Amino acid sequence: MTDKLIVDIQGHTAQITINNPAANTWDEESLPALQQLIAELNDNREIYSLVITGQGEKFFSAGADLNMFASGDIDVARDLANKFREAFRALANFRGVSIAAINGYAMGGGLECAMACDIRIAEEHAVMALPEATVGLLPAGLGTQHLPWLVGEGWAKRMILCGERVDAATAEKIGLVEEVVGKGESLQAALALASKVEGQSPTSVTACKGLIQQARGGNILDAYQVESDAFVDLFSTADQKEGVNAFLEKRKPVWKNA
Repeated sequence: MTDKLIVDIQGHTAQITINNPAANTWDEESLPALQQLIAELNDNREIYSLVITGQGEKFFSAGADLNMFASGDIDVARDLANKFREAFRALANFRGVSIAAINGYAMGGGLECAMACDIRIAEEHAVMALPEATVGLLPAGLGTQHLPWLVGEGWAKRMILCGERVDAATAEKIGLVEEVVGKGESLQAALALASKVEGQSPTSVTACKGLIQQARGGNILDAYQVESDAFVDLFSTADQKEGVNAFLEKRKPVWKNA
């Protein structure tokens, strides 16, 4: 792994802190480490959620370390594009609930990391942008795909094609973040929300998340049957039996994530 990602397990939640001063940039070391970390969290059946934030008070993440692209080497560009894609695809496909605690600037790959999460909570001073075209690049960490899904084509074009930055209030208004909190409050707000996941069946959450994300590119008529099949599949899990019986017995369920 790497010291550029700090991991702290709190109950059923993994807290990941991007730790690459001064701007918490992503590089050829931290991107594969994130991918590996998500794989390990997926294998840990005790983990139901993750929260990712940035070290310090100013940056969630400023995105890619541009020194990596200074040579203009095409092979280097291809390798790094693959690393960004695979790292953030792994994050997007985390089987539990992922929450970004945006504690400052989220620029380029930093915002792409946050958009790969299920939910985003931003501090009131946070600023978000995808400024890659300003330096002759484009968002290669799934940004051109996730942003229009979240905010619509018009705002995606304003941010990507025109280089427009948005503050936290605007981000909430357009649907880029789900909540805005005071300075220094995003991590605790994200952890509090993550704790609510513990009341949900982990197997149900995984199934529901998959269905929701399939809606981005699937056919809704085909999805009806997929949803029904997924519902029936839950009856082969221990958590389904535990959840129903705990409710009938008026007690708190004890999830097995199985």
